Amino acid sequence: MTVLPGGLRVCVESVPQYGRGLAAVALTVAAGGDDDPAGRHGTAHLVEHLMFPRSGREGSADPAGEGYAALVAGAGGVCNAETHRDHTVFHTTVPAELLPDALAWEAGRLLGFAPTEDVIRTETDVIGEEIRGAGDAGRYWESALGALYPGSRDSFGTAAELAGITAGEVEAFFRAHYTAPRMVLSVVGDVDPARVVAVVREVFAGVVRTAEEIRAAEAPRTAREIRAAEEARTAEEARVAGAVRTAEETRAAEAPRTAREIRAAEAPRAATEIRTAPLPAARPGVAVGHPLPDPVADRPAYLAQAVLAQVLGRSRLPALARSARDGHRLTSATVTCGYHGQWLASAAPDLTLAVLGRAPGTEVGAAVDIWRSVLRAVADGPLPEAEHRRAVNSLLVAWHRQADSLPTRAVALGRDALLLPGSAGPDALPAALRRTTPAEVAAAARALLEGPVTVTELAPQKGTVG
Repeated sequence: MTVLPGGLRVCVESVPQYGRGLAAVALTVAAGGDDDPAGRHGTAHLVEHLMFPRSGREGSADPAGEGYAALVAGAGGVCNAETHRDHTVFHTTVPAELLPDALAWEAGRLLGFAPTEDVIRTETDVIGEEIRGAGDAGRYWESALGALYPGSRDSFGTAAELAGITAGEVEAFFRAHYTAPRMVLSVVGDVDPARVVAVVREVFAGVVRTAEEIRAAEAPRTAREIRAAEEARTAEEARVAGAVRTAEETRAAEAPRTAREIRAAEAPRAATEIRTAPLPAARPGVAVGHPLPDPVADRPAYLAQAVLAQVLGRSRLPALARSARDGHRLTSATVTCGYHGQWLASAAPDLTLAVLGRAPGTEVGAAVDIWRSVLRAVADGPLPEAEHRRAVNSLLVAWHRQADSLPTRAVALGRDALLLPGSAGPDALPAALRRTTPAEVAAAARALLEGPVTVTELAPQKGTVG
């Protein structure tokens, strides 16, 4: 890793064996749904969309208005992006000889970020369609997270709140969050690291200067204080007039707090069971959510939860769903560990989520009791060595398949640097997984039984088949 003047971190990995002749670039930014201003839920998601401009401007790298995606496609490459709760990541893969061009395009869209009102309206409409088309599992996950960590925000946003957003609000968010210290640029592939860093120094010089200017103008304000100033002009006027609030009064006035602020101040509330409002579903079911350990502070316990999810989802629950138990039955069962099923893709807070299908006559409480009984059987372990090894091996196979993907490796490097400080990198993960023991998996099951849990009834709407 190289840290450039201004704080931009650059991670470069030369791995020609994974894709000779190719290079992947990932730009990871510490800005996600948690950072959305109050009343403008979805701003981070909208900025992600606007980073793929649909019109050019004179003096930009794309004056003809082809757009970033068109430039990449014209080079024979591919690109995409994802907004998460705590970060946004952009990833691009191109032929290695065109990497300098791709890096220049990446810097260019940061420097040239100036969306028009028409483009903003187009992209808010697109996001509205994405929200309507989002899968049920995402809604279940967000419901569980919100119950465990009140004030947390999903990454999609709310179409109604985005409907009135202005170019000025979008640019204010971009200036506050898309600064050099909050970004990691990672490059993986058939590359020369020294040459990559030299190119980045050259083409990102303007980005770094812009970041320094922003910091000088806004220091020492935090992102939260910037958001508060934008959302409460009267408070700012009072502050200027001399009515300076204490730190405690400021925190109280800025509620509702974001999940990141809650995470810094308090643990999930200690409650045996938190019932949430029912959610519509195609068939009767129940979603059960549990908080995960911090992947930075307690990596072994986090990985034990990943193994536990495999044990439950691949063997214990499917077998139970095919059999009867005291007159109550589960028709299906899925268990996911991590942000929408992506483990180590987010900092704390994070979740394990079980979605259980309920057969006719099986009440919500009965389904939760079955879930707890399965957890208790693992907690009382130990797991048979063969079952434990199968679960670990399934995670290892998935990791090795992903490790062959250049953009996946680039994204992993950026996330590790931004969200998981102290990580030894993605290649250290297999050995860490192999060190996970049956006793640690049993302890993981006990932690789920003893900690807070959310329960959400999944109820068919009228006219659906149950």
